Order: sequence, then C-alpha cells, then structure tokens
Amino acid sequence: MDAILVALIASTITGCLTAVGALPILFNKQPSEHFNDTLLGFAAGVMLAASFFSLIIPSIDISTAMYGPGPLPAAIAVVGILLGAACIGLVDRLLPHRHFVTGTEGMPNAKVTGVWLFVIAIAIHNFPEGLSVGVAYGSGQTDTAFSLAMGIGLQNMPEGLAVAAGLVAVGYNRWKAFWVAGLTGLIEPVGGLVGGVFVNLSTALLPWGLVFAAGTMIFVISHEIIPETHRHGHHGRATGGLMVGLVLMLFFDVWLAA
Repeated sequence: MDAILVALIASTITGCLTAVGALPILFNKQPSEHFNDTLLGFAAGVMLAASFFSLIIPSIDISTAMYGPGPLPAAIAVVGILLGAACIGLVDRLLPHRHFVTGTEGMPNAKVTGVWLFVIAIAIHNFPEGLSVGVAYGSGQTDTAFSLAMGIGLQNMPEGLAVAAGLVAVGYNRWKAFWVAGLTGLIEPVGGLVGGVFVNLSTALLPWGLVFAAGTMIFVISHEIIPETHRHGHHGRATGGLMVGLVLMLFFDVWLAA
C-alpha cells in the first residue's frame, strides 16, 4: 500500500505541473510556432529517454534476476512493449477525440462534442505518462522512479503551454484554456494508480508493467508528439529540442541512480 500511495502522489505532482506550464497563457503569452515545436520536441526527447533508461532497461534487469540470462528477459521486453503500444493504439482508434491540427479522429459519437474531444485527446496522451510513473514507483525502483517522475514533470510544462495555446487558437478564452489544460494533467494520477496497483499484484508482473508502460509512451511519441512538431516545417528546431531533452533525461537518470 505504501508503494501504491507513493505512486499516486508522484503522478499527481507530475500531472499538476501541466497547469504550471499553462500559466503564461493567462498573461497573454502566446508561444510562437517554432518555440512551441522546440518545446514539444524537448518533451519527446525526455519521454524517449525515460522509456529506455527508466523503464525498459530496469525491466530487463529484473527479468534477468528472476529468470536468469537468456532469451526470456528480451522476449518479455519485446512482447510487453508491443502490448503497450497496441493497447494505446486501440484506445486512440476507438475513442472519439480531436487534435488541433489533424481534426477529429476515432469512432464518432454525437454525445461527445466541443472541448471534450480535445480533453479525450490529451487524456490519451497523458495516461501513459502517469502509468509510467506509477509503475516505476510501484516497482520499488526508487532512484529510477524519481528521475522518471522528474523528467515527466519537466516535459509536462511545455505540454501544458502547448495545449493551452492550442485551445486559445481554436477560439477558447484564456481562462478556460488554462483550466482545461490544467485539469487534463489530473489524468496522470489515474494512470499512476493503475500502474502502482498492477505491479503490486504480483512480483512476476513487475517487468511486464515496466515495458508495457514504455510501449504506451513510445507509441505516443511516434504517433502524436513528433508528427506535431514537424507539421509547421520547424524540423531542425524540433529535432534540436528532442536531442536536448533526451540527453538531459539521460544525465538525470545516470546521475540520480549512481
């Protein structure tokens, strides 16, 4: 229960940083396209590094300790990553949601309209982040979990600003854009609770939970964040942001785990 509570608290803190990132929108600070794409590239880099250094590698280490060296730890990693990506991909395909650039996706539902379409889209994005933090803390890998939570929280701030700016761009007032962006961060504690509970059901589920969470995040990076950063033609800035985010997360993970 202590591990689950810590997972919930950690994912709540990281989720709340989404609102912190959205604060500039209240002061009429609308980020430029190239700045926004750079920040989102940074977020993608943090998530990519976190997926490997804080989730996949610890999962393989745990599997190796459980089952010994050989193909099984690698097989668990491969299957778990693909399962995570497939699950979040299925959710993306079924739930009606709307992106700021590409428009409405998923199966149409007349009862889900307006801002709720944006909320669902952001929830699909945020849930894997909370899941990752919850799984990491629930697994008891405290040092790795802290660096992961710090990285996720750090990249939540530019995401919060991007969401708020996107809502303003499609016609919502600044206060509503801020509150919607902030409240979407509360999806992360839900993911954190699910992740913490899952890995505490059985020790055998630990490596599976870690790579499953990594798979969901990698899917979001490839399917949502990187394409979004390249839509306006700012490829160089977005790639630079990704590289900075990746090496910064790598630095924190190695430093804090030492």
